Amino acid sequence: MALDPLPVLNDPSPDELRERIEAAIPDSRVTEADGDGHHFRVTVISDSFEGVSRINRHRTINEIFEGELGGRIHALSISCQTSEEAK
Repeated sequence: MALDPLPVLNDPSPDELRERIEAAIPDSRVTEADGDGHHFRVTVISDSFEGVSRINRHRTINEIFEGELGGRIHALSISCQTSEEAK
């Protein structure tokens, strides 16, 4: 009996990360998304971060990529700000 091959997952792109973050956090805008296919850096601006601790802001972003961090996405550097903090 032949086994079905595992699906091949393409390396994520900075644009994919941007789209997924902006879809998951409706009022957000990703002002920076950079990476080489495995190591990424994103800057996310959202007023939903108002009053939220830095660690919880990062958790919000990490949850979007749950199951992929340490795999498809080897490393993710995150900066989260409100629109006021970004000025």
